[in-house]
Amino acid sequence: MVLARYFMALALGLAALTACSDKSLQKYLVEKQDDDKFVKMDIATSLLQGKNSNFTQEEKDILNTIKKVNVVAYPIAEGDTVDYEMEKQELKAILDQEQYKELTRIKSSEWNATLKYTGDEDAIDEVIVFASDNSRGFAVFRLLGENMRPDQMLKLMKSAERGDMDLSKLEGFGKIFKD
Repeated sequence: MVLARYFMALALGLAALTACSDKSLQKYLVEKQDDDKFVKMDIATSLLQGKNSNFTQEEKDILNTIKKVNVVAYPIAEGDTVDYEMEKQELKAILDQEQYKELTRIKSSEWNATLKYTGDEDAIDEVIVFASDNSRGFAVFRLLGENMRPDQMLKLMKSAERGDMDLSKLEGFGKIFKD
């Protein structure tokens, strides 16, 4: 009887792992749309061009390769780390799938971030930033586009550093994770 329970638990565990491996980031984010534990925002890239933007034509063309930005965050509320850990592990399992290729990882003593993409290196369809802090929560930034290139994204980041990109729409997410 104990052996039967062991095999049943093993079978259920394998079934759960198999089901999770077929899950996409898109499906995960759609499922979380009605979950109050998550904070969600979709931003059209046209809203990222501020009133005082001074983009070059090349930077405008690069910005036009990005169609939409999705942001989903899970702030830890009142020390609820059990649900946080479950959600974080589910997201990690999804992003560890073969279709999500890693660009880089950034680690500090307090937080971790992973930058991944889908598509080809010279024609990226989706850029994903997954950042987590075990005392504050996690956030997923998803840039959807067509034929985006890593070198172009770096140029766009430089224009953001100059203040040409209006990131005020994202300020609320930063406040969620502050002490």
